[in-house]
Amino acid sequence: MDLAIKLIVFLPLIAAAIAGLFCRVIGDRPAQIVTCAALLIAAALSVFVFVKIGFGAEKLFVVKLFSWIDSGTLDIAWALRVDTLTAVMLIVVTGVSSMVHVYSIGYMEEDPSIPRFMAYLSLFTFFMLMLVTADNLVQLFFGWEGVGLASYLLIGFWYDKPSANAAAMKAFIVNRVGDFGFALGIFAVWMLSGSVGFEEIFGKAPQMAQMRIQFLGMDLPALETACLLLFVGAMGKSAQLGLHTWLPDAMEGPTPVSALIHAATMVTAGVFMVCRLSPLFELAPIALQVVTLIGAATAFFAATVGLTQFDIKRVVAYSTCSQLGYMFFACGVGAYSAAMFHLMTHAFFKALLFLGSGSVIHCLHHEQDMRKMGGVKEKAPQTFILMWVGTLALSGIGIPFILGNGLGFAGFYSKDIMLEASYGVHTTVGLIAFWLGAIAAFMTAFYSTRLMFMTFYGKYRGDHHTWDHAHESPTVMMIPLYVLAIGAAFSGLVAYDWFVGHDWKAFWGNAIAVKSTAEVLHHAHEVPLWVKLLPLVFALSGIALSYYYYVVKPSLPERTAKTFPGLHALFYNKWYFDEIYDAVFVKPSLAIGRVLWKKGDGATIDGLGPDNIAARAQDMAGVLMRFQSGYLYHYAFVMLVGVAGLVTYFMLAAR
Repeated sequence: MDLAIKLIVFLPLIAAAIAGLFCRVIGDRPAQIVTCAALLIAAALSVFVFVKIGFGAEKLFVVKLFSWIDSGTLDIAWALRVDTLTAVMLIVVTGVSSMVHVYSIGYMEEDPSIPRFMAYLSLFTFFMLMLVTADNLVQLFFGWEGVGLASYLLIGFWYDKPSANAAAMKAFIVNRVGDFGFALGIFAVWMLSGSVGFEEIFGKAPQMAQMRIQFLGMDLPALETACLLLFVGAMGKSAQLGLHTWLPDAMEGPTPVSALIHAATMVTAGVFMVCRLSPLFELAPIALQVVTLIGAATAFFAATVGLTQFDIKRVVAYSTCSQLGYMFFACGVGAYSAAMFHLMTHAFFKALLFLGSGSVIHCLHHEQDMRKMGGVKEKAPQTFILMWVGTLALSGIGIPFILGNGLGFAGFYSKDIMLEASYGVHTTVGLIAFWLGAIAAFMTAFYSTRLMFMTFYGKYRGDHHTWDHAHESPTVMMIPLYVLAIGAAFSGLVAYDWFVGHDWKAFWGNAIAVKSTAEVLHHAHEVPLWVKLLPLVFALSGIALSYYYYVVKPSLPERTAKTFPGLHALFYNKWYFDEIYDAVFVKPSLAIGRVLWKKGDGATIDGLGPDNIAARAQDMAGVLMRFQSGYLYHYAFVMLVGVAGLVTYFMLAAR
């Protein structure tokens, strides 16, 4: 077991080193083979670990590698912690990453930097695996920052595009804002508990809940403050409202990057972190309420923006942002297992939708504007069918009360249990989350099927030369889509009882907060019938309305936009968050920087310092230069003046 865990984590790092450092020696194809093989082996081993831990008697394995930091009372070992929570993430990360690696063989076949791309993908996967196997907060922070670095490299992979460089910088900077809060939270936990190891922290959580802390001149409850700071980090990494602006711009990276970062791995790190620290959050009710409200607001906000976007990848990106909001408000009401359930199912159908969008882009020779698409199902019938699977899974479509809990696509099970849990807790914030989530479910079904109808139905609206050369993606790109489609179709049905059904206690063990989860799931299963049916009704209504708008009456979208111009402009311009941030933060920062540059550095420091000295030296040189006339009598005169000066000096000195 120890060897399997080590191989899962370090095989991607070894593959990244081989592909990145020896690319000129081995070439493109060997780099692809090495990285894909490493990830496929890691994925197979992850299945073994998942079965061993999820259904075995021993629920926790800790593999200590070496002592990392030993300074005073701070003793941190580098160890790999694998419990059920980690095992689920191993399946998600290695499963999706291996499919993305294989898919990239076809998608990036014409790129001149294939080994570099494959190395970046594997390096990102390694850092993500380090994050989910961390046994302490410092090791978690190492993986956390590592995925931030790797995402910067991947988003800006096409560095010759200014837009890609800007998007990479934006993602990096916005995440640093969240990471500053995360670092403060880690410092606070260490100060309160004297440790950064998870077991020690969880053991001291009840005492920490009674402590007070001085923060920004205020006397605050210590654990509440620490959890809120930790959640700020989760907001940045998981693109929650306020720190979400980097996510849509990150679509500038290659499509496999979008699938890897925005479907199953980096953006879910915040959800994983909250679930990992659930024993702390359970004792911080105010922090949990904030998590619930931010998550619900994000789910609603991102869904409204997704209604109006035309870039096929941005629609899916805002969908990701919205679904992450669902996961957070599930955590906020205490349904941690439901949040992880949706994290797992979402990984399959969202990766499927991103890679399916990449297949469409590949088919139409890099076209991403849905207004220039239409009728693509004629050219890419397999992609059309597989994307419908992902769309129906995202929309949460199923048939209730058949085969126990119903029969449907993955999102049907995971989205419903989160909404039922939110209603079942019978709190104000829970009800707010339920209703915002239900409305977001309607909008999700509308904009996800809008993508399908605009892309695959009707007549082609783009360039006819592109249409003549359009074709289905190669087999190496289609195989990952079929694998992910199986997960999108059946993972919810298969895993329901393990995650949130009868077997959840035996499956999860102590990997998440048990008491809260037991209570919340009990109430979730006993909600009224209308609560169980409402998300499905809303989803079907959203699909029907989308069909009417974009197939039956395709003139309606433009008429609706003209009827409600203000609302349409608000949604289309993403609620003007970028413009507000530009006015409040970016432009003042540029103005301050310009003043400090021109007046401070240029006029004051350089003006009085190096530049001033150089200028005076130049002036003196100019004066002295006048004496260099080339005439002998001028030099003799200067010599006489000098002698007279020296004689005068000594005469005065003698007196």
